[in-house]
Amino acid sequence: MRIVKTADFAKQLVKLPLEIRRAFSRQEKIFVADSRDSRLHLKKLNTSEEIFSFRITRNYRCLFYFYQDEVVIFFAIDHRKDVYR
Repeated sequence: MRIVKTADFAKQLVKLPLEIRRAFSRQEKIFVADSRDSRLHLKKLNTSEEIFSFRITRNYRCLFYFYQDEVVIFFAIDHRKDVYR
């Protein structure tokens, strides 16, 4: 599986506290190994598009979508109160 991170995603990631970036790195490794791992708390959002989120910590989420068979686009990462806007 190949993960593509958008420019906006990269900007958001850099602004996060170090402990959240480390937690994201751990969760990203789990995601690459098995995108359906229960530790990710993967959820499909209630939109017309095929957008999903996974939990980084209790309060931070990563939003993404499956682009092709082996390509995933990460496009947002932030606190859960802000990321869904």
